[in-house]
Amino acid sequence: MGSIAQNVAELDASTFNITRSTNLRDVPLPGSPEELSHSYCTDHMVTVRWTAANGWETPEVKPYQNLSIPPTASCLHYATECFEGMKVYRGYDGKLRLFRPDLNGERLNSSAQRSSLPSFKYDELKKLVGKLMQIDGSRWLPKERPGSFLYIRPTMIGNGAHLGVQVPKEALLFIIAVPWPDFIKMKKEGQKEPSKGLRLYASNPETIRAWPGGFGYAKLGANYGPSLQAHGQAQALGFDQILWLFGEDRQVTEAGASNFFIIWHNADTGKLELVTAPLENQLILPGITRRSVLDLVSEKLSKQAVGPLEPLQVVERTLTIGEIEKAAAEGRIVESFVSGTAYFITPVAMIRNIDTDISTLGPNGEAAGYAAQIKSWLEAIMYGKEEHDWAYTVEHEEK
Repeated sequence: MGSIAQNVAELDASTFNITRSTNLRDVPLPGSPEELSHSYCTDHMVTVRWTAANGWETPEVKPYQNLSIPPTASCLHYATECFEGMKVYRGYDGKLRLFRPDLNGERLNSSAQRSSLPSFKYDELKKLVGKLMQIDGSRWLPKERPGSFLYIRPTMIGNGAHLGVQVPKEALLFIIAVPWPDFIKMKKEGQKEPSKGLRLYASNPETIRAWPGGFGYAKLGANYGPSLQAHGQAQALGFDQILWLFGEDRQVTEAGASNFFIIWHNADTGKLELVTAPLENQLILPGITRRSVLDLVSEKLSKQAVGPLEPLQVVERTLTIGEIEKAAAEGRIVESFVSGTAYFITPVAMIRNIDTDISTLGPNGEAAGYAAQIKSWLEAIMYGKEEHDWAYTVEHEEK
C-alpha cells in the first residue's frame, strides 16, 4: 500500500550516506532532568526518504535535528503516521544488542500499511538501527555501564505536500535514540513503602480504545492521542494506568500501552493458567514482549516446575473484568502483570472496576514470583548472560 509504481527501489540498508555531527551533545546522567524529559536524543539520527515514483532512497545518518515538513503534510491532517518502540542494551560482556528486532520491523511494516504508508523489507530495520548504534553506542551506552539501555523510536510519516484525501506520494522513515528512565526503579524509589505492583483503573464503558475492524493492533499515533485524557484522569486519582475494556461484557484488552496477563486457577479444572487477550479480534497490539513471555512460558514452564513455581498452561482467550472479580472473590488469582517495552515486566497489585477494588495478588497478598522469573529469563538474553537467537548483536562500534 502507498505505491502503485512498478520496479521502484526497495529499502536497502547495505549502504549509507553519513554526515557526522561536529557538535556532540553532553551525555546525560541517569535520573537527570535531560533523561527524565524523554526527548533528549543522541548525536545522530537515521532518515530514509520514499517517493511513489522511485521508492526508497539511500539511508542517511546525520546529526540529530528538527524535521522540515510543509503545513499540508499528510501526517498532520490524516494521521498517516506509525512508529515502533524498542531498546538497545549494553550487555555485561560489553556488547550492544537488540531484542528480536525483526519482530519490530515486521510490526512497523504492518502498521505502515494500515495507515496507508509504503511497505518495506522489514528485516532491513535492524540494520538501520545497528548503523545508528555503531556511531552513537559507545558514547551513549559506555561499556562501563553494563545493564543500561537506550530507547529506540523508528517512525514513519507521510510528509508530502498533499492536502487532498489521497494515499501519500511521499514518506519519511526516521530513527532516533533516547536515554530513557527506568520507570519501575523510579516508582520504587519515590515511595515510602515498597510497591507490590501497579494500580490499574478500569475504563468506563463510554471510553473505547480499540474496536473490531479498527487499528488497535497497529502502533499508530492515532491509537494513543485519544487515550491520553483518560490516562491523565486515572493518574489524578492515584492510579498508574488505565485497564482498557471493550464491549458489553467488558473484555480486558490492554493496560495502558502494555499487554495484560493474569495467572489463576481455572474455575472448572483447577489447573494453573497464564491468561491473556487473543490477537484474532485485533483489539490489542501484538507486543514483542508479550510474544516472548508466551514463548518462554510454553518452553520452560508448561511441562515442569521451576523451583517453587508450578507449571502453567498458556491460554489466549477473551477475558472479562467480571471473571477477574469472581476469581479474586474465590481466591483463585495467583499473580498478574503487564508486559511492554516501556514497563517491561511489572506486577499488577490491584484493579478498580467502577466502585470495586480487586486484588490481583496471591491469596497471601504477595506476587507468586512468575513475573520475576520471566523477567530474569528475558534480561539474561537482552544483556548477554545467555546466548540466544533472539538477540541481535551490533558489531563494529566506533570508539
